[in-house]
Amino acid sequence: MIQAVVFDWAGTMVDYGCFAPLNVFMEVFQKREITITIEEARAPMGLLKRDHIRAILQMERVAALWEVRYGQLPQESDIDSLYADFEPMMLAVVHQYAEPISGALALVDRLRQSGIRLGSTTGYTAEMMAIVTAEARQRGYVPDHVVTPNDVPAGRPYPWMMYENAAALNVYPMHTMIKVGDTVSDMGEGVNAGAWTVGVVKGGSELGMSEDEVAACDPDLLQQRMAIVAAKFREQGAHYVIDSIGELDQLIPLINERLQRGERP
Repeated sequence: MIQAVVFDWAGTMVDYGCFAPLNVFMEVFQKREITITIEEARAPMGLLKRDHIRAILQMERVAALWEVRYGQLPQESDIDSLYADFEPMMLAVVHQYAEPISGALALVDRLRQSGIRLGSTTGYTAEMMAIVTAEARQRGYVPDHVVTPNDVPAGRPYPWMMYENAAALNVYPMHTMIKVGDTVSDMGEGVNAGAWTVGVVKGGSELGMSEDEVAACDPDLLQQRMAIVAAKFREQGAHYVIDSIGELDQLIPLINERLQRGERP
C-alpha cells in the first residue's frame, strides 16, 4: 500500500505557474546582454539552479549568442558568474512566491487523515528553502520532511533526494511511494527512484500559465496546451498525469490495487 507522497515545491504545491525563478533567470542573462526566451528559461526547470544555468548555456541558440557577444563559447567561469548574480536576486524575491496552489492544503489534510506521510524535494538550495518553508508554514503548508540538493551528492534527475525522504519518513520499499511534480526533471527523479511518478499540469512550470491566464484561456486551446505537457511527462516515464494537484489522492486506490496485483512502477 502507498505509505508516502513526495511533493515538489514551486509549481506543484506553491507558486502557481512557477514564476519565481523564471523572472530571475531572464534578468540574470539580460544583464549579460543575452536575451533568452521564456521557453528557454523554463526548459530545465526543476534542476538545481546552478545546473539550470548550465543547461541554458548549453542550448545551441544561447551558446551561439554568447559566442557572438563574448568571442567564445560559455565557460565554467561564466556559470559561476551568472549563479553569483542569480542567488542573491532569488533570495530577495522568493518569499513572495510561497502561496499554496488551490487544492493543495485540502489534499494534504486528506492524505494525513489517511495516514500517508508527506515528503518533499526541490530544485531550490537550502538557503532558498529556509525562506520558502517559513512562508509556506504561515500559509498552512508544512510537509513532514524537506530535502534540498544541498543534502545529497546531486539534484534531479538523480534519485538521491527521494532516498533521503524514504529514510527520514521510514518508508520502504520505494514502490510504496508516489513522487509528484510539474517538470520533466521531477519525472526523472521519481522514475529513477523506483516510485510511482505523477505529473501535474495546471499550476506547473511546463504549462507556464498563471491562474488568471488558465481561467481566461479558450478551453480548446487550454486542452491542447495541457495535452502537450501531459505527453511530455509520459515520454519521461510518468505513470499518471493529473490536471490539478487536488486530484492526486484519487489515484491512490488505483495504485494500491495495482500493488496488490503485484505490479510495480
